[in-house]
Amino acid sequence: MTDNDPRGTANSNGGVRPRIAGRSASGRRSATGRRPIDDADLVEAGGESLPGLESAGEGSSPPPLPRVAGYEIENQLRKGGALRIAGVDEVGRGAWAGPVVVCAAVTDLSPPPELPGRGKRKVKLTDSKLLTEAHREAFAEVLPGWLASYAIGSSSPEEIDELGMTEALRRATLRALKALPEPPDMVILDGNNDFLKRPWRVRCEVKADQRSVTVAAASVLAKVHRDRLMAGLDPEFPAYGFGACAGYPSPVHQKALEEHGPTPHHRMSWSYLDDLPRWRHLKKHRDPLAGEGQLSLI
Repeated sequence: MTDNDPRGTANSNGGVRPRIAGRSASGRRSATGRRPIDDADLVEAGGESLPGLESAGEGSSPPPLPRVAGYEIENQLRKGGALRIAGVDEVGRGAWAGPVVVCAAVTDLSPPPELPGRGKRKVKLTDSKLLTEAHREAFAEVLPGWLASYAIGSSSPEEIDELGMTEALRRATLRALKALPEPPDMVILDGNNDFLKRPWRVRCEVKADQRSVTVAAASVLAKVHRDRLMAGLDPEFPAYGFGACAGYPSPVHQKALEEHGPTPHHRMSWSYLDDLPRWRHLKKHRDPLAGEGQLSLI
């Protein structure tokens, strides 16, 4: 987490205090050639069903996924009595370097912003992985002024090594939620694993970033925030191509690891070190109990 992030002000807990609607952002830095897919959905089932939280039953066919996010999930939750609904999405779970970053976003259920496309077509808000880099950057400029509130939290590589990804992801999410100006009374998680648990009321939805405007907005802001953060490491570690790979295992990144070893930003408990004979002695070994209940990284 950096203090100069244009989206908000970093706090001591790894969260970002949200900016007030209408403020502009500056100092952005983009990079090309990033991997097209960052993270897959969470794969474990969990969570207790509460009124308004029921997902599709086991064995039922999921509805066709739209390419443009809407308010179907939020409207269902509103009928169940939810007033402030936070959409949550993360990025960086499968990277070898850098933090895992989470954004929590709250809308007023108004129509989301659109971008000009080719001809008279409009580019509409959806999962960040379905948008071009230019469109993600453009949405990241307008979303903070449109959202009712949002905040970003993160967990460092050191926390990931010490606690495992599930707990690190939970802490990053809590930091984002607690940095919101008002606590939400409902949280939409992208995936089918409730890693937050009580006292948070959670609705888990697979591909929520393609179905929920709130989660789609969180998806874009989390990705752009982390991409900029990783690009900011390029001047100090140019051989690793962090601006292009964002810490994921690209060929340039892997070659740099073989030649120069891991940086202070790498996750030192991960198995990629087993394939680096010169550097495998640096691998950290976490307490086996800390790995219980881990989410898939694939």
